[in-house]
Amino acid sequence: MRLRRTSTSRRAMTAVALLTALAFSLAGCGGSGGGGGGGDGSGGGKPSASSGAQAAGGAGSRPSASPSASASQPLATVTGNGVTLAVTSARRDQGGFVTVSGTVTNNSGKFWIAADWKGDERELSVNGASLAGASLVDAQGKKKYLVLRDTQGHCLCTKFDGGGVQAGQTTDWYAQFPAPPQGSDKVTFQVGAMPPASIQLTEGG
Repeated sequence: MRLRRTSTSRRAMTAVALLTALAFSLAGCGGSGGGGGGGDGSGGGKPSASSGAQAAGGAGSRPSASPSASASQPLATVTGNGVTLAVTSARRDQGGFVTVSGTVTNNSGKFWIAADWKGDERELSVNGASLAGASLVDAQGKKKYLVLRDTQGHCLCTKFDGGGVQAGQTTDWYAQFPAPPQGSDKVTFQVGAMPPASIQLTEGG
């Protein structure tokens, strides 16, 4: 009986030792795996943090790239009766037309009605307050270009919601014209009673 108990206890101790060794071995593997996973996680975290820093740096570097801001300066700015019109783009597009665009800011202190911008032609009345009455003048070619329109008089231009612009507000606008001949890139944009704005046409993409 003693031999059986002794052999049984030895087997139990051996089994406990093996289990303990196996547990330590698994813990070691788990630690290295966890360390590896933690390393991957921290490594993955570091690039994301660095990429975030780079993104932040990139976003932060945009203001420092102020020389490019000069490219966004208006091509021309004119003011009349408390309203400022800025031309920010005048681009030749494929298809033989020119797209002129910009902003209009109402600093008059009251609601501005774009009444004299819609043009005097009867067929343009369907556009309401708009840039339908705008024009491009090519002094070199001695030709005036009107806003493009369809057969019903609908212009390819901005139509102002509510008939104008609220006091203190700025609104985007655009108008499309037939393109002057190549080489006639210095033109004058005019709409309503606003002073004429001399602009330089650029080639579209």
